[in-house]
Amino acid sequence: MAPRLVTSLPLPDCNEAGLQVATQVREMRRARHLSQRQLAGRMQVPRTYISKIENGKAIPTLGSLERLATALGVEVRQLVRDARSRRDEEVAAILSDPFLAEVAALLPHLDSLHRTLLFGAVRDAAVGRRRTA
Repeated sequence: MAPRLVTSLPLPDCNEAGLQVATQVREMRRARHLSQRQLAGRMQVPRTYISKIENGKAIPTLGSLERLATALGVEVRQLVRDARSRRDEEVAAILSDPFLAEVAALLPHLDSLHRTLLFGAVRDAAVGRRRTA
């Protein structure tokens, strides 16, 4: 009997993978203030191809992903990352701040009331509200 690949996560279907690439390409293009036409020019493809990728109507080949990554100035893996890897990167970025890392380490030791109070105080500080006694 041949060994089987066992995974704890379901593998995404082609449509889901295409939508993830579409979202990544659109977000990265916009973050770089590029129009679809400008990105297409960098890749030497028709603008409609970029539109199809961003709308999930076309899933780029590996070669196209490499050209897209080069045109956007990123690595290919950034175009095809899933929600889990994005979340992991966001958590790592947050925890790179020493103060936030210290707070995160203390959270498991708080009971639910104190955790709720802390979150409320942080939320109020973030939106600039002042509590009055």
